[in-house]
Amino acid sequence: MDAFKLTRSLIDINSVTPNEGEIGDFLFDYLEPLARRFGGFIEKQEVEPGRNNVWAWWGEPEVVFSTHMDTVPPFIASSEDDEFIWGRGACDTHGIAAAMLKALERLLEEGTRGLGILLVVGEEVDGTGARHANRNPPAVKFLINGEPTENLLALASKGTLGFKIKAAGRACHSAYPELGESATELLLDRLNRLRQLEWPTDPVLGETTVNIGTLDAGPAANIIADYASAAVVIRIVGDLAETERLAMSVLDGVEVEVFSYTPALRMHEIEGFETSIVKYTTDIPKLSDWGRPLLIGPGSIHFAHTAEERIPKRQIEDAIGIYARLARSLKAPAAAA
Repeated sequence: MDAFKLTRSLIDINSVTPNEGEIGDFLFDYLEPLARRFGGFIEKQEVEPGRNNVWAWWGEPEVVFSTHMDTVPPFIASSEDDEFIWGRGACDTHGIAAAMLKALERLLEEGTRGLGILLVVGEEVDGTGARHANRNPPAVKFLINGEPTENLLALASKGTLGFKIKAAGRACHSAYPELGESATELLLDRLNRLRQLEWPTDPVLGETTVNIGTLDAGPAANIIADYASAAVVIRIVGDLAETERLAMSVLDGVEVEVFSYTPALRMHEIEGFETSIVKYTTDIPKLSDWGRPLLIGPGSIHFAHTAEERIPKRQIEDAIGIYARLARSLKAPAAAA
């Protein structure tokens, strides 16, 4: 099938994390004939029951393509018009996977070997698929990771510190607040402290940003809350440990549970490819033993995770050629040196 049909086929499989079983089977079935035809190998890496990474390779894999197969909720079926393919995962990252697969086919048909492709589960939640793959990696020189960069080679990406704050209080009738202790007020005080901190900046990545994503507190409006919680994500531009220490310095008296801990990255640059900087986090830090990382893919991150998610058809077509050219460039003696 062509790249557009392949993109839509992937979109139309509900792959919202952690439901990657069906799409993993689809990708395995798509790649298995390529493995047979061109003398490669393919395997499923069981991450959890019903959730498998798909790993295929031809020869000693020097250059590996990689992206994730899961999406954020909700599932949105595919559609298309003259310019775009629409639906959940269109740009994040099913259109990217389709372009990588088509570039891989092109390279194999040309006789290029020393290639691989790793498709992982769980990127949108905790990176469990990438962590699993990183336990026993092959001797890879370069990893081409796919996320929406509008086909520009990303030179750097922000990191992520994500944590949940839990505050405890003592419930009582709201008419007599002196008889209780408000967990809500404690939580709000600590969140306000976070907002007032002077966070690090970086000349390339810009400012550290703080997002208070979710809030939950108390059983009713007329009860002094005995519990309150919030989930916070900080986009890291400097040293991860130092940023964590700064955040924790104002979070005394509450419980803090870290769920995401990813450093900011500087990545590999290749002459002849246009470049950019991205503010989001990828699986690359969790694939630290899969070679020198590069980050590039069709589509805009501005449409990812939205109800209007879409990817330009032209960018998918361009990405096939870009991925093939990038792999050839990385396999050249000068790049490998």
